[in-house]
Amino acid sequence: MTEPNTRPKAPARPKKAADKSGRTRAREFALQALYQHLVGRNEAGDIDVFTRDLSGFHKCDSAHYDALLHGCIAQGSELDQALLPLLDRPMAEVSPIEHGVLWIGAYELKHCLDVPLRVVINECIELAKAFGGTDGHKYVNGVLHKLGQQWRAAEAAAQRG
Repeated sequence: MTEPNTRPKAPARPKKAADKSGRTRAREFALQALYQHLVGRNEAGDIDVFTRDLSGFHKCDSAHYDALLHGCIAQGSELDQALLPLLDRPMAEVSPIEHGVLWIGAYELKHCLDVPLRVVINECIELAKAFGGTDGHKYVNGVLHKLGQQWRAAEAAAQRG
C-alpha cells in the first residue's frame, strides 16, 4: 500500500486590504484641490486641470470629485456659515486641511444623500488622520457629528436607536 502525497499545504497568504474605493480616492484628490484653493486662492478650473494630471487620478470617481471640488468652492460661504456655530474658534484658526475636510463632510451631508451619515463622518475622519494634524480627526469628528445631528436628524436618530 502506498501513501498518498501528503505534502504540507503552503500557509494561506494574508488577504490584502481592500483597495480604496473610487469615492475615497475622489475625496482625497478633492481635499488636495481644496487645500490649493484655501491656501493659494487658486481658481477651481486651474486646480482641476492640475489635479487630473496627478498619478492615480484615473482610479477615482471623477464625478464625485467634480461635485466635491466645484460644489465646495461654489458653496464655501454657505458651508462656512453652517459650520461656524459648531466651531470653538474662528474659521481662520482652523487649519486648511481640517477646513477642507469639514467642507467635504458638510457638502456630502447636504448634497450626497446616498452616502450614509456614518460613512461621511468616517471618511472625513480618515482624511483628517491621513492629511491633517495630530488630533485634527477628533475635531472633525466632533463638528461633523453635530452637523449630522442637525442636517440628518432622522438618520442620526435611527443610528442611535
